[in-house]
Amino acid sequence: MAEDFRILDFLDYIRSEKGLSAHTVEAYGRDIRSFAAHFQGKEWKAVDPAAILSFVHHLKDRAYASSSVCRILVSIKVFFRFLKREGAISVDLGRYFETPKIWQLVPEVLSVEEVESLLDQPKTDDSIGSRDKAMLELLYATGMRVSELCSLRVRDLNETFVKVRGKGKKERVVPVGKKAIGAVDHYLLHYRGKAEEEDAPLFLSSRGKPMDRVTVWSRVKTYAKSAGIEKEISPHTLRHSFATHLLENGADLRLIQDMLGHEDIGTTDRYTHVTGSRLKKAFNDFHPRP
Repeated sequence: MAEDFRILDFLDYIRSEKGLSAHTVEAYGRDIRSFAAHFQGKEWKAVDPAAILSFVHHLKDRAYASSSVCRILVSIKVFFRFLKREGAISVDLGRYFETPKIWQLVPEVLSVEEVESLLDQPKTDDSIGSRDKAMLELLYATGMRVSELCSLRVRDLNETFVKVRGKGKKERVVPVGKKAIGAVDHYLLHYRGKAEEEDAPLFLSSRGKPMDRVTVWSRVKTYAKSAGIEKEISPHTLRHSFATHLLENGADLRLIQDMLGHEDIGTTDRYTHVTGSRLKKAFNDFHPRP
């Protein structure tokens, strides 16, 4: 298929931004490549619902189990949602197929202690450590997506707020704490120079290029390992942790929705399940008559 690079972009996206495990990413890749091979030479924008149905019949003719067909259909649904998000297609074909909700499971979150340990790992006596410290602090302080972090410009941050460009190029303003601001200031003043242009990317790679989400994902993994965190985490875990910790400390769900950039309150509402499960565990662990 002409747009094979779209598959690689998709796999990078679900690995680095959605934080899916290596095993899950491999399964998605296998499913989508099988789907692409069935329509060899056809562009993604030329695939229609009838073509997807013909692929399903092809799988059934090859005696695929119903559970396997369902899983592959979920992969296709998520892939076309990604293509629509990236502007590669004009219509999300996945909406025509009723499949189990994806990425709506109770998300993995870190405890406050685990977050503090993670944020303490980068050493700020060199440019890489200082940059990584600023990135981690900003991710946790704002709950922004890793793609939003990578698109930040120097001008987007002041002493109290950061301007975030989210999905659909929609902008939102999110408050930022002093620790995150201090980490960013240290990085800019000591390793980027006081005369840094305001339109320049906020975070740069070791080669002087704008940071990409795969590199951020890799850095988070490295620091999680050095912090002794055994959970399967990604930059998105800091977003989940940001929302969960705010909710646990009494923040209003609507305010969290605004800071996360969710259009639907139902998307934010899943964090109530996280806090609910924690409350239940605390009750079972500590109440004298659980």
